[in-house]
Amino acid sequence: MAVSILLFEDNRLLRESIEGLIKLQPGFDLCGAYENALAIRDHLASGPDLILMDIDMPGMNGIEAVKVVRQQNKAVPIIMLTVFDDNNHVFEALQAGASGYLLKKHISSKLFDAMHEVLDGGAPMSPVIAKMVIDSLQKSPRNDYQLTPREHEVLVRLSQGNSYKMIAAASGISIDTVRTHIKKVYEKLHVHSQTEAVSKAIQERLV
Repeated sequence: MAVSILLFEDNRLLRESIEGLIKLQPGFDLCGAYENALAIRDHLASGPDLILMDIDMPGMNGIEAVKVVRQQNKAVPIIMLTVFDDNNHVFEALQAGASGYLLKKHISSKLFDAMHEVLDGGAPMSPVIAKMVIDSLQKSPRNDYQLTPREHEVLVRLSQGNSYKMIAAASGISIDTVRTHIKKVYEKLHVHSQTEAVSKAIQERLV
């Protein structure tokens, strides 16, 4: 079954370019493309598999839209589209629940890599933004939540944007074992998703 995608981008030429790229790529189905995020509420019930979200849009910006999505759907991957990789808005979007981001200048060459990565459980993100997140939250108190060494290792790799497959390969364990460890991490951190786990881990200096 094709991966259903919602696209929100106010630049008409770029929006049409992304539409064209997606339509030419087997396995993906663009179910909607909009110039602003005001239409987001109308489409969440249909359950898109992936959302591509511009940050700076009129009416409702991408950060506000991410918050709206996360109120109803904690799991759907959201990739932010941005011009700058040092934009504080990117950081705010990640805090709001975005799954990763892609620079607009790399859309033609890296769009599908980023989409595959996020659908595989990863979080496409540049070192600049990752460092911004860590630096801004390092003042929070540390709490180890009694994580085992293996659970902590998995959490660290998860926070680095690794997919389950990559974690399994790097740790020398099966994907099912990775899932088991992540389930335990979620229980101990009292979270329900990868985004929440990574956010809490960074805020409380667990990684």
